[in-house]
Amino acid sequence: MTPAPPHRPAPAGGPGTYRDRWGIPHLWAESTDQLAHLQGLNAATDRSWQIELERWRSEGRTAEMLGADGLHWDRFARQARLDDTARRCFEGLDDATRLWCESYVAGINQALTDGLRGGSEFKESGTAPEPWNPWTPLGVFLVQHILFSTFPNKLFRAHVGKTLGPEAVGLFSIEAPVWSGSNAWAVHGSATASGKPLIAGDPHRLLELPGVYQQVRLACPEFDAIGFAFPGVPGLPHFGHTGHTAWAITNAMADYQDLFEEHLRRVPAGAASSGTMQAGIAPGSPAPSGIEARGPLGWEPALVGTETLQVRGGSPVAVEIIETARGPVIAGGPDGGALSLRFPARVEARLGFEALLPLLQSRSVADVEGALAKWVEPVNSVVAADTAGTVRHFLAGLVPERNHANRRTPVPATASEHAWTGIYAALPSSEVTRFAVSANDRDAGGGDALGMEFAPAHRARRIRELLEAHPGPLTADSMQAIHSDTSLGPWPQGRALLETLDAGSLSAEAETLRARLLGWDGRMDAGSTEAAGFATWRGMLVRRIARHPALAPLGAPTGYAPLFGPWLSVASRVGFALETLLVRGPELGISPAIEAAAALEEAALEEAVRDEAARDEAGARDDSWGGRHQLLAVHELPGALANAIPTAPLAGDTGCVLSTESLPGVEDRSFRGPVARYVWDLAHRQESRWVVPFGAAGNPEHPHFADQLPLWAAGELIPVVTDWTQLTPDTPPTPDATPTPETSADPRPPKETMTASTQDFAVRATVHAEELEGWGALRIVPLVPTEDLELIYGWVTQPRARFWGMTEHSRGDVLEIYEFLDSLDTHHAFLVLLDGEPMALFQTYEPLHDPVGEVYPAREEDIGMHLLLAPSTRPVPHFTPRLGASLVRYMFSVPGKDRIIVEPDARNAKALRRLEATCFELGPIVQLAEKEAQLGFLTREGFDRSEPLRSR
Repeated sequence: MTPAPPHRPAPAGGPGTYRDRWGIPHLWAESTDQLAHLQGLNAATDRSWQIELERWRSEGRTAEMLGADGLHWDRFARQARLDDTARRCFEGLDDATRLWCESYVAGINQALTDGLRGGSEFKESGTAPEPWNPWTPLGVFLVQHILFSTFPNKLFRAHVGKTLGPEAVGLFSIEAPVWSGSNAWAVHGSATASGKPLIAGDPHRLLELPGVYQQVRLACPEFDAIGFAFPGVPGLPHFGHTGHTAWAITNAMADYQDLFEEHLRRVPAGAASSGTMQAGIAPGSPAPSGIEARGPLGWEPALVGTETLQVRGGSPVAVEIIETARGPVIAGGPDGGALSLRFPARVEARLGFEALLPLLQSRSVADVEGALAKWVEPVNSVVAADTAGTVRHFLAGLVPERNHANRRTPVPATASEHAWTGIYAALPSSEVTRFAVSANDRDAGGGDALGMEFAPAHRARRIRELLEAHPGPLTADSMQAIHSDTSLGPWPQGRALLETLDAGSLSAEAETLRARLLGWDGRMDAGSTEAAGFATWRGMLVRRIARHPALAPLGAPTGYAPLFGPWLSVASRVGFALETLLVRGPELGISPAIEAAAALEEAALEEAVRDEAARDEAGARDDSWGGRHQLLAVHELPGALANAIPTAPLAGDTGCVLSTESLPGVEDRSFRGPVARYVWDLAHRQESRWVVPFGAAGNPEHPHFADQLPLWAAGELIPVVTDWTQLTPDTPPTPDATPTPETSADPRPPKETMTASTQDFAVRATVHAEELEGWGALRIVPLVPTEDLELIYGWVTQPRARFWGMTEHSRGDVLEIYEFLDSLDTHHAFLVLLDGEPMALFQTYEPLHDPVGEVYPAREEDIGMHLLLAPSTRPVPHFTPRLGASLVRYMFSVPGKDRIIVEPDARNAKALRRLEATCFELGPIVQLAEKEAQLGFLTREGFDRSEPLRSR
């Protein structure tokens, strides 16, 4: 590597933290190790809650700290041996990198010692930070990327193969769901105004709050780098600019993780077969005991142990930890269904941290590529440039050479042809003479030699098209404009399908919608009503295909953990694979034209209903795409702090360069998208620019918590400041007492404001009660029609309750209905109370004794339900799903009941989307006396498998 100059300009104030007007930290220290210490100290003060949460995840302790909702992740983290893998990787570091990481951790622990790690998040949750282990940063990085690759897709393919047949697996290619993708592109100096290279891009991940990337400057006499850090991890692993070099990455979509179908058996204690422990079994691991795994050469010993998951507010849970010669067992066990996970970091005891310090020290593209030659996983597609004008595109990481069948589904552990060879594939590298574009696409990711499925080519093709079409030399401004392009890549296929429909067979409303869409320019602009209309039609089409009888077998239980629910959701997978299914659907008997026409009719009706519902009191309405496509931040902020979650209307969508992803047919809001944007200018670093979705601070009470959101939503960037004289020395934070569970504040947020009632519900009998952590005491009490009439009449007659069917009823009508229900032994009406306040009307019934039971094969074990939420003055995030889970638990506590039946109005798109986002299985649409209803079913097993969309 080219030696760095002995000194760089330093701030007049000497070592310390400096801030620009956005609160972005600029760190200066006198050595690399002191700088690592300062970066750790900064991460621990600016992002204290965030990094501690990631630490709990890496150690499988979220349930211990936050409650039972964390059990699914914790079980996986322990079984996959994430913390042990991090420790092994740390122990294998070279001396310089180990010292650098230890200095970073020392900075984090210094903040704890100095009392700088307190905060409202810990007080609200009743938790406290703890000293970090030297290997914790490696665990934090591993947590961010263990689900980044393709192994969860193999679970879905296996499910498709079992239920629809192996030949159906290819029907769900998009090419592949890109749960974490990116755009990055580089321009050679021959195509720029300055004559020097430009790099730009935006990584796409869950839109977590606080943000997953932290803008930071790391400077010392040896180097001066700006870029994006992972809070809790030293250096700038993915995006940086040293003044001499710049680099950016995207997910290469390579396949480097395998699942093996293990056959395990228990043997008497001390009777496990003898033999040499094979790759993947580390010294210090649990000793071999009473489990054997069948490998290619017969039965062989497995390592086994038991770990205890502590559960806040619940009983401890014992988890059996098994590791075979292939890898840790992450599903099933000796009783069946065992799957082991093999991944390079576990096999090689390396993550690639050896690359991080050399990246900061790099002075040429050759240095960057040399540093990343030490990278392991995830496998990245890298564009890099330097001030000498060199631009290169290359891949970095380890991709094992093995049987290509390993890429498709889990493979038998007993078959030697599926074993890893110990050889890793040679990765492509090329010089760039004009443009390089990397958007998780096949061309950028190495193709069939390295992976099975890649992202659709839409984003890569559009970026290249914009670069080629730009009039004149490119500048930082023209690079920035590309970020915000809203042209929808899949639209030409949708337009062609609409053009094939017979206008004469459509209703007037559907034909009007079709004509509007055929005149649309295909841009998902926030203010576009046509974009909103398209999303409605697309969503209806996805839902129709998802519930097509040909795909009904996919609704069978998968047998996999709820953690993998997002990868196994039928509606989500149909949405991802819609382009493929519109071409190959006829192979399963799905007619794209029939489904498209029917979806158009449903969309026209839905648009009419949506327009009516969206009108405010002044008669205005927002039927634009941005009105529906809102930012949905993913967060773990406890208690009242959840009320600080911001939102904003967004342009773009899945399939756009501006990839603010939605889940067609499931969720219009965006919870995954650009978690940073940047333009790196190699001619003048001070002309570089960047932005994140929220802000520099992690504390919701800080002014820089979300101050960049308006700029991010508008496609704007903020300038990178390189002049130390324009920065302000940081004011040292005031030490705060470290919170403890015993002295923490009440974590409950303000409750929804409900219509008041004068009844004293405290004296009413309780049929079910739960303590909702962070919310309060939930009670279900019987409805008393005469006492509660005014309360429920005010609810059921509001326009928002139109699907309840009582908006035109008089008080006498409502009273008569509920007095009749009160007289029945098979039908029951309840009020749901939160800390004594009424918040919902909840009804149950026995379908065998209801008209619903006449339209499907009802059973004695079935129980039906209706739910009407009370009107509120402001929504509370994520409250409805938690309420729904409580009601389901109550219904399954009724003796003899094992299946829940719902029958919402088929026009109630919001209710249907909620059902499809959970594990309700949609049945037929049936005609009841008062409505056309969509039947839905939820079994006990289905409820146990349910999982929110956020998954790590």
